[in-house]
Amino acid sequence: MSFKSKLMAATTAAMLISTVAFAGDTITIHNPYARSSTAKSTSGAAFMVLKNSGAEDDRLISVRARVAKKSELHTHMEAANGVMRMMQIDGGIAIPAGDEHRLMRGGDHVMLMGLNRALVQGEVISLTLTFERAGEIIVEVPVDHARKPGG
Repeated sequence: MSFKSKLMAATTAAMLISTVAFAGDTITIHNPYARSSTAKSTSGAAFMVLKNSGAEDDRLISVRARVAKKSELHTHMEAANGVMRMMQIDGGIAIPAGDEHRLMRGGDHVMLMGLNRALVQGEVISLTLTFERAGEIIVEVPVDHARKPGG
């Protein structure tokens, strides 16, 4: 591994460990990362943990990203034939008071469609998450193509 590769990996790891976004005292965002399936992919996805330390339920209702023409909240559902398919979540994602919701591969996630450019390993993209109660939170999300599911 070259010095440049080691430096990029160390920088990405440091960002992953330290990246937490806050909205007042209630919603915090932990361990965000984004990826695309290939370097030439026109779509990507972002994953993170949404924590609600408030006394009232909240709901993630939308997401925006400058890096994509369209950003949506998506999930995976099993069709009648047993095949999993991705679909947009209507009504947003609930985050109960005192609980968390994981956006993860194979489950709920942020879908980035019509990427304006490739997602490059180690770079950081900005997402604006809009919550029903907490309002907008801007999250700096490192791109990590090497991260394994559940990591």
